[in-house]
Amino acid sequence: MAQVEMVMPKMGESIMEGTILSWLKKVGENIEEDESVLEVATDKVDTEVPSTYSGVLQEILANEGDVVEVGKPIAIIEVDDNEIAAKANESEELEEAAVAEAEELLTTAVDKHSASTTQVVPQPILEKSTSGRFYSPLVMTIAREEGIPMKELDALQGTGKEGRVTKKDILALVRSKSPKVFGTEPGITQEKSTKPKAKFGVQPTPAIFTGEDEIIVMDRMRKMIAERMLSSVQTAPHVTSFVEADLTDVVNWRNKHKRAFMEEHGQPLTFTPIFIEAVANAIRDYPMINVQVDGDKIIKKGNINIGMAVALPSGNLIVPVIKNADRLSIKELSYAVNDLAKRGRDNKLTPDDLNDGTYTISNVGSFGNVMGTPILVQPQVGILALGTIVKKASVIETPKGDFIGIRHKMFLSHSYDHRVVDGALGGMFVRRVADYLEQFDTERSV
Repeated sequence: MAQVEMVMPKMGESIMEGTILSWLKKVGENIEEDESVLEVATDKVDTEVPSTYSGVLQEILANEGDVVEVGKPIAIIEVDDNEIAAKANESEELEEAAVAEAEELLTTAVDKHSASTTQVVPQPILEKSTSGRFYSPLVMTIAREEGIPMKELDALQGTGKEGRVTKKDILALVRSKSPKVFGTEPGITQEKSTKPKAKFGVQPTPAIFTGEDEIIVMDRMRKMIAERMLSSVQTAPHVTSFVEADLTDVVNWRNKHKRAFMEEHGQPLTFTPIFIEAVANAIRDYPMINVQVDGDKIIKKGNINIGMAVALPSGNLIVPVIKNADRLSIKELSYAVNDLAKRGRDNKLTPDDLNDGTYTISNVGSFGNVMGTPILVQPQVGILALGTIVKKASVIETPKGDFIGIRHKMFLSHSYDHRVVDGALGGMFVRRVADYLEQFDTERSV
C-alpha cells in the first residue's frame, strides 16, 4: 500500500486559498474516487471537494476552520500500489498533449493577461470578532457588501454545525434589514433602511406604494444581475441583427438519433450542442467576434469558450462556460451541456465553471419566444439569442421549380458591441451561423 497527499484544489483563477468548513469523512473510512471528502468555502462559493483516489483516509492534516493555500496538503490517503501505477501511466500519456497545449497557450499569454486584468475595488474591512467566532469567507464577503457590522454578526444565531453562521443565515439577516411597508389602514408608514442604496446608475423616480402592494427584496444574485446588465448597456452600444434559419435537417437528424443516444448514454440529445458547434465554427471564420475591449485596445482571444445561459429554479440566470468548444465533438458538447445545466440547477457549479467565456448563447426559445435582444456579458462583444423552432409554410427552390413546403424555422438574434463590431461583421457572423445549421450533415453519426 502507498500513501498519497490530498491537496487543496484550485477553485478558480483568482482564488488562492480556501477555508475548511467540515470533513465529510473520518479517519479510517473508505473513500471512492470522486467521492466528496470535505466542504470548503471561498469568498465566491461553498463547495464539496472530491477525492482523486480510491483508498482509506489515513490522516487529516488541516482542521475545520483552517485557511489553507491552494496546493497545500490537507489529508493523507492510503491507496493500492496498482492505482498509483495506473495514475502514473495516465499522466505519461497526457504529458505530450499537455506540453503541446501549454505551448499554444503561451503564444496568447499576453492577450489573456491583458484581458483578465481588472481594477480591484477595495472592500470595507470588518473589525475583528471579539467573540473569537469563526466565519467563512463567503459569509464575510456578504457582510462586507451589505454593510453588516461585526457586532451584529456576532449576535446572529447560526444554524450550521456548532452554531456556525451559514450563507442562509446571513441572507436571512440581510432580508430582515431591508425596507418593509407596514399597516393596511390609511396613513401607511414605511421603515427606511440605513444601508446605502445599491448604485444601479441614476436613481429612477421613486415608486408609489399602496396597501395592496407586495414588496419583494432582491436576493444577492438578482442584485448582481441588475448591476451587470445596467453596466453592460452603459458600457457598450448594443446593436442586434436578425436571421431566420431553416432547421429542418437539424430537427430530422436529432429526431433520428435522440432515442438511441438516451439509451446508450443515459442523457438527452438536445439542440444546444448543435447550436454551440455552429457558433464555434462561425467564430473560426470571423475571429474578430471573439474579442474583448480594454480601453483603446482590442484583445483577440486565443480560445473559443462558449457561455450558455441557464435558468435556475429561483428565476435567476447563470452562465457556465464550455471551454475550447471548437475542439469538442457533438457527443462531447452534449455531455458538457447536460453536466453544466444540471449542476447549475443544483447549485453545484464551481467558480472555474463561470470563468473565461469569450462568447455567449441564450436559448430564449425554451420559453416559447421567437426572438430576443440579449444584453452582452461584459467584456464579451457578442451574444446570440436562439428563438423557438416553429413549423412554417415556406417557398422551397429546386432545379425543377419552386414549391411550398412545411419547414422548421428559427430566428437567430445577434447582439454585438458596436464600438468594435460593425453591422457588416455582426450581420455576416449570424448569417454564417445560420449557414452551418442549414448545411448540417445529416449523414454524420453522434
